[in-house]
Amino acid sequence: MGPLPAQRGSVNRPQLPLPAALSGEAARDSPARTGAPAGPHGALAACPTARTSLPGNPLAPGAARRFIRAALADWAGPGPLGAGQVGLFSHEFAYEAAVLVNELVTNAVVHAGTTVDVLCRLERGSTTQPTALVIEVSDHHPARTVRGAPRRTRDDLTAQECGRGLHVVAALAECWGITYRTGLKTVWARLCTDAGEPPERHGAARDERLQRGLRAAEFLAHAPQLAPRGPDRDWINRGALSFLAEASDLLAGQFDEDLIAALAGQLLVPRLADWCAIWLDEDAGGPLAAPRLARVWHAREAVIAPLRAAVEKEPPRLPAAARGGPVPMPWPRAAGLGAEGAALAYRLVAGGREVGALLLGRAGQTHIPDEITGLIEDFLRRVALAIGAARQYTRQATISRILQRGLLPSRVAEIPGVDSAFVYQPSNEALAGGDFYDVFPGAAGRWCFALGDVQGSGPEAAVITGLARPWLRLLAREGHPVHEVLDRLNQLLVDDATEAAEAAVHLATAEHPVEPTAPLDPADGGQARFLSLLYGELVPDADGGSVHCTLASAGHPLPLLLRPDGSVCPAAAPQILLGVVEGARYESESLRLTPGDTLLCVTDGVTERRSGPRMFDDADGLATVLAGCTGLSAAAVAGRIKQAVHDFADTPPADDLALLVLRVS
Repeated sequence: MGPLPAQRGSVNRPQLPLPAALSGEAARDSPARTGAPAGPHGALAACPTARTSLPGNPLAPGAARRFIRAALADWAGPGPLGAGQVGLFSHEFAYEAAVLVNELVTNAVVHAGTTVDVLCRLERGSTTQPTALVIEVSDHHPARTVRGAPRRTRDDLTAQECGRGLHVVAALAECWGITYRTGLKTVWARLCTDAGEPPERHGAARDERLQRGLRAAEFLAHAPQLAPRGPDRDWINRGALSFLAEASDLLAGQFDEDLIAALAGQLLVPRLADWCAIWLDEDAGGPLAAPRLARVWHAREAVIAPLRAAVEKEPPRLPAAARGGPVPMPWPRAAGLGAEGAALAYRLVAGGREVGALLLGRAGQTHIPDEITGLIEDFLRRVALAIGAARQYTRQATISRILQRGLLPSRVAEIPGVDSAFVYQPSNEALAGGDFYDVFPGAAGRWCFALGDVQGSGPEAAVITGLARPWLRLLAREGHPVHEVLDRLNQLLVDDATEAAEAAVHLATAEHPVEPTAPLDPADGGQARFLSLLYGELVPDADGGSVHCTLASAGHPLPLLLRPDGSVCPAAAPQILLGVVEGARYESESLRLTPGDTLLCVTDGVTERRSGPRMFDDADGLATVLAGCTGLSAAAVAGRIKQAVHDFADTPPADDLALLVLRVS
């Protein structure tokens, strides 16, 4: 680890080719982006436009439907289009627009999970073009493929079986497409109205809309891929495998059990059931803890509220013998649910432990076919496993956060005459990191600071962090000088590693007796217990004008000193890691910090931040960024360095990130 050079840079994403539309026409940018003509009324900027941003959660589709209906209602009345076009939107058109935006937003939420931006724009008609509504839905996860997205060639279109969402869009829209940009993916669709059509075209337009509506209804129909088609059981099996594969793909990697419940409800309804309700057992609850109603879903949104009121009074009571199999239940009484139907309850079991229960129903039936109940049972096994994994992740993340709080100081000391700031970001919030920092009072009017990085990550690194920081404080408060603190800390780490290795060898020998053939290696005890550390002391002068600094770097990125004139230089010399060589001796260096001087200390999460083959430490980039911080406060310097590190690459940092800034006031 040499000085801290680096070069700031960025990566340009290649522009992805646009796929072909489902109809075989080439996908293109929406008219707003290409500058297509807007008809006789002027540029597109004059067209009525409405936009909104929605959170990437299951409530977004409903909010998008309300948004599009409100926009259409506003445009249909007195407003930008003028009173001469009242009645521009029929009830059928408003319904189609709501279905269209529902499918686009649902697709973005399920397959991207980011904030969703919705834009709708009304393009005025002309003698050659009908009035049309353009809807654009953008997410911020362009690396995720689009379910039901068009293939690259016409020959592949018949093989497309990737979900229903964009099939509905293709059935309803005059044209549609997908646009990829850096950090953004937009799916757009153009829906024509009947306004502006000559009278002789009204009948043909109605017929075309009827055909589009019937085509969309095929995709939106109840359980389209699973309804038995006579004796063709092979077709049912193929549909089941496709459904389970899609469900597994959606549930994989989800670590929020409420989101898993929401996804399960949207996958079940309306494909396999008309409605469902999901209860989750409290993870930390005792045997008397009541299950929590996490999700209620119905094919018709207006029925969800009365259905919830009907089922939340009492969750389904399942016998102990029901270990994931279906149990018949009474049909709930709720407005809009229907007078009768078949209802089944399932217990959700993961790893032999109950995690929840599910109740579902199909109206107008007295019995749900065995093929459907078996498929539901297979699907719910995946749901239960996903919930179990999410809970395990949550427990681990909680333990890690508690452990991390114990490894870092609850508060740092305020050094007289010195402004300080910290940045600490673990690369994985579910695991305690190996970086740590501290500022604390030492002996005889000294103020001590430290920035360390254990070689490794996870629990092993956390163990060393938990040892090093208290040892460091103890040695400093006993009055040992800087170099001696490192000498003693090095010996403590070597001794601890040797004891751990001896214990590991003893355990292995007890289980499998063997003759030792090589000298004992401290690393045999597991991960090597090495530590890079920057440690120093500050002693303010009696007049309060300057600060005497003594510091040493043991295998750590060297600290940088920024002078008021903008010059930057290393403030220490490199030395060996702690815990590597028994009996190693360390040297310290002294310097005087005057008002306006800034000392920057970082871990290798800053210097080794990667962007392709380049690192942030490749060509004096850190020194260059620091030189531009002249006159800034410690907090402003820390913020600028942090932003530069994040901007260096498109991906999040892969290592823990820690930095300490000390500035003489």
